[in-house]
Amino acid sequence: MKPSRKALLLDRDGVINVNHGYVHHPEDCDFIPGIFSLCAAAQKRGYRIIIVTNQSGIARRYYSRAQFHAFSRWIEHAFFTRGISIQQTLHCPHHPKESGAFGFQCCCRKPRAGMIFRAQRRFHLNLSQSIMVGDSWSDVRCGQHAKIGKIVHFQDPLLVKAQSTPFTPNLYKVRSRDYYRAKSLRSITRLL
Repeated sequence: MKPSRKALLLDRDGVINVNHGYVHHPEDCDFIPGIFSLCAAAQKRGYRIIIVTNQSGIARRYYSRAQFHAFSRWIEHAFFTRGISIQQTLHCPHHPKESGAFGFQCCCRKPRAGMIFRAQRRFHLNLSQSIMVGDSWSDVRCGQHAKIGKIVHFQDPLLVKAQSTPFTPNLYKVRSRDYYRAKSLRSITRLL
């Protein structure tokens, strides 16, 4: 079967919710403005919505896999109540500098593309027709390794205010690079 489905691949902390540091309880979750409208527009245009997230808090024993999965179900339900279907939440629980069961170098931790390739196999994704949105350089590099069609480096609006000027557009392609920069999730709908 030839891969034909496109996906909107989203990092979690810093894209879906404000990255307060190892968020794993609903009461600590603040959704970033525009995430639901972006996902609704993508779903309407035939994109599968998949979350791909490094979760080293598991390796560091800040929270368990069970707590991570419970919080992921809560997030997926928050999208569901708005008519948006999250196909899957893929996560990497590893960290190479930690000890224990998850303390090793793996192929799934971004910037490696293991989670992306797993999603590609499961959902028969055409990665060249897909979009990846992340807030860190490891997300951008992961998208480049996987040869994602459009990669967006999103900066949390609370952080960008201090760094941008009034002349910085909400979405622009970085010259001589194969990715976009965005300071608004809503602006990413133009790439769909």
